[in-house]
Amino acid sequence: MSKKHKPLLENKVFGHFVAIAFYVLLGYSLFIAASNMNYIWKWTSVPKYFAYEKTVAIEAPFDGTIKVDNRKIVIRGEDGPKTLDIPEKYKIIVDSGDEVYQNDNLATYQTWTKGPLIDGLLVTLKISGMAVVIAFILASILAFMRISSFQFLKDIATLYIAVIRGTPLLVQIFIFYFIIATIFNLERFMAGAISLGLFYAAYIAEVLRGAIQSIDKGQYEAAKSLGMNYIQTMSSIIMPQAFKRALPTLVGEIIALVKDSSLVSVISITDLTKVGREIVANTFSPFETWLIVAAMYFTVTFALSVLGRKLENRMKTQGGM
Repeated sequence: MSKKHKPLLENKVFGHFVAIAFYVLLGYSLFIAASNMNYIWKWTSVPKYFAYEKTVAIEAPFDGTIKVDNRKIVIRGEDGPKTLDIPEKYKIIVDSGDEVYQNDNLATYQTWTKGPLIDGLLVTLKISGMAVVIAFILASILAFMRISSFQFLKDIATLYIAVIRGTPLLVQIFIFYFIIATIFNLERFMAGAISLGLFYAAYIAEVLRGAIQSIDKGQYEAAKSLGMNYIQTMSSIIMPQAFKRALPTLVGEIIALVKDSSLVSVISITDLTKVGREIVANTFSPFETWLIVAAMYFTVTFALSVLGRKLENRMKTQGGM
């Protein structure tokens, strides 16, 4: 029996080719449009914001006259001489008899150091990671409060989730920073991380609640018949299955949190977005800067999505956590 041929539009190879051609055409069209703009592209200025060569110097502690003796520099000033031992990696740039003033360079060496874009990315990752931990801890508590048999716990969690989900994150960041953080004397980094965590806890709590309640009631009864208490049932039977079902949505929430972490720049946290604004202000190169910043955010979120898919496939293979 001959195999039935799929229509051309359903062929995977042809589909990949068409998709690639579409994006190549789109990219070329954007390139042509950008070339016709009255804008001078400055891509060569971008690399130094990732890493640059920095000059590290040993400076003169006071005014005086220099005497160089091998790897030692003797400075004779009004208060007497002072000897400085110069490490091998430094290049001495003064000679015996030179007159120097306080803070003049005596010896220097060049070293590569990370630029502001890398520093901003590290801050974004740090604040996002802290916010994820806060969000998951609080979300777990809220989820169990929502399914609790105690009505007052349900009401507290329901109202919290409704208020948080019903107001913009940017407004919550301002409220938390200018009111709550001021009352408790929190630094801006902690204020940003906590406000992000509180916001996403409301969303993650609903994801966890839905996943827990989707587990068949018969499994609770089976666990009870085996003599397992509530904590054992939840930790050993219900939560592994619930987490498996909720995983794709949870990964999506984490990715959204990383992207929304850009909003903490409004309270002067030097994350990736704030660094981007500072570079634009210094270089007047908005297109290059924001394209690079977008690419860096995409790299992080894409890595998270790949990690989430691998974890999901692993759980499918193993049948649970």
